[in-house]
Amino acid sequence: MAGNPLSKKVRTALDETRLLILGAQVLFGFQLEAVFQNQFSTLPLLSRSIACAAVLLMTIAVACLVTPSMLHRIAEGGEDTQRILRSATLWAGISLLPFALSIGLDFYVVFELVTGRPGAVVAGFIFFGLAGAFWYGFEFMSKQHEQVAAWAPIPASTPLSTKIENMLREARVILPGAQALLGFQFVVILTKEFAALEPLSQGLHLAALCFVAFATILLMTPAALHRITYAGEDSEEFLKRGSRFVTTAPFFLGLGIAADLYVVTTAAVQSHGLGVAIGMGAFILLSILWYGVPFAIRKGKPT
Repeated sequence: MAGNPLSKKVRTALDETRLLILGAQVLFGFQLEAVFQNQFSTLPLLSRSIACAAVLLMTIAVACLVTPSMLHRIAEGGEDTQRILRSATLWAGISLLPFALSIGLDFYVVFELVTGRPGAVVAGFIFFGLAGAFWYGFEFMSKQHEQVAAWAPIPASTPLSTKIENMLREARVILPGAQALLGFQFVVILTKEFAALEPLSQGLHLAALCFVAFATILLMTPAALHRITYAGEDSEEFLKRGSRFVTTAPFFLGLGIAADLYVVTTAAVQSHGLGVAIGMGAFILLSILWYGVPFAIRKGKPT
């Protein structure tokens, strides 16, 4: 690892992405579960609509944070390249905008219950501004990013051990999003509000739970496979098998997210049309970012 500074930087980028998605995990779970809390139905339609927008924005943030892992697995075949390093930086930067907007909208919703609309507007803008200042302002005030952009590590062949470490690390990047959703899915079934849903929404939620549970199982399989079947030994066969699990799991995670976005939206604003639009739109976006873009880049790579 010491002889390949590019691999070290890619590893750091993936670790930083994992840190960001862990932050998104808590808020994402809260947003989904909030719709089924007792007081949520007492909120004005505007606030309930804003809550739905916050969930959608957090979904976009999670989608952006998972994208570098899929690009690394599918487009680059696990090789550490300057392109994947740039992609990790780009998608992390993009993800923070919907993340910050989502935080601001959430503060509006919760503050309106206590302070009314004026206080909610102020709180929302303050925390959106704080997130923007700390996540973008400080970074762009510094000239360090120009020096970093000018530094180009020399590409080198990525060792097998590093590829396997990164594959397992990428599973850990994707797993928190599945954990947040799975926890919400189990808990919400025990609420009175879920029992009041129409059968279609209940059925879709159960289907979504199955999809996300299967995605979680797939993401945990490479670690079990490496430890039990291969006794921790690195091999090309394990890398290929583990990579298949890691790249397949997001498909089912995307199905679960899309189905539950429909359930949450229809429960919040009582609109089947909007629920379908948001659910389908989210699944299309996730499919494009997690599969469409990586496969298009891989196909366009010179042989």
